Amino acid sequence: MYYLIKIKDTLRVPPNRFDEHLSDVLIEIARESFEGKIDVDFGFIVAVIGIDNIYRGKLISGDGGVYYETDFEMLCYLPEIGEIVAGEIVETVDFGAFVRIGTIDALCHVSQIADDYFRYIPKNAVLRGDKSKRDLIVNTKVRARIIAVSIGKTTIRVGLTMRQNSLGTLDWVNEWKTGLTKTDDVSVKEAS
Repeated sequence: MYYLIKIKDTLRVPPNRFDEHLSDVLIEIARESFEGKIDVDFGFIVAVIGIDNIYRGKLISGDGGVYYETDFEMLCYLPEIGEIVAGEIVETVDFGAFVRIGTIDALCHVSQIADDYFRYIPKNAVLRGDKSKRDLIVNTKVRARIIAVSIGKTTIRVGLTMRQNSLGTLDWVNEWKTGLTKTDDVSVKEAS
């Protein structure tokens, strides 16, 4: 899930930036310090949105910079187990497919692609179902459910499944919808 988070932190403005507008300097410093980083509590920090408050600056003896306590808002992505995500396959390998979901790449293991055995064909970089003959290739748009999340100091690992109804490639989802609609029509006619 994406979240807006407000935090307070102290940012150092170096002396060579004193002649610039303070809020512009602080937001640039906050972006350099936080964007693209991973925090165990916040997840992946996508962007620093803006500065809310700047408190009185403090000087430290022997340091030419000024330290400003600052309130600012960040956009963060923290994957949650059970969350349905849309993404695009960016790589296929013998053990599964990597799916880009927003700001991170998640793994859908071959056992979680569908109720079929998927084999990797390295020549074409494709995962193909034995029974269904369905292919999973790079640049395919998919819908999946998050089933595992592990957040470390420098990485976020996410496991996905596409084995449930209404998940998988958009073609598979449309096939499922079409099948559901036909079934619904039959049950309505039978009930009349």
